[in-house]
Amino acid sequence: MKLSSLLRPRTTASAHCDLPCGVYDPAQARIEAESLLAISKKYQDNTDPEFRARSLIIKEQRAELVKHHLWVLWTDYFKASHFEKYPQLHGLFNEATKLAGASGTKGSADPAVAEQLLAKIEEIAKIFWETKQS
Repeated sequence: MKLSSLLRPRTTASAHCDLPCGVYDPAQARIEAESLLAISKKYQDNTDPEFRARSLIIKEQRAELVKHHLWVLWTDYFKASHFEKYPQLHGLFNEATKLAGASGTKGSADPAVAEQLLAKIEEIAKIFWETKQS
């Protein structure tokens, strides 16, 4: 027997923080999306080129965080039984991550796009909390 096969882990686990802690909450995505909305509004209200450039950089970082938090919920929290009970869930996640991506808040400084993202996250959160009740 090779040494590498003796040292290979027998069980592999993964979670949003590399420890299956079981702590999930759509609030993480919502808070970052609220930040996107606020940044977009401040960007629209300010003409200083340095402020606007910094705003775009921060907005893109926050958009990536929204996508990360949504993906964690989508891939780690929600199970097949949830997707069976809520068949619209995959579509909601797809729409929300696109609204956080390049064609959404990451690529736009329009507050209306950030508001659309927040609305999708709210729909996901409603389902999330319903699954916590059952």
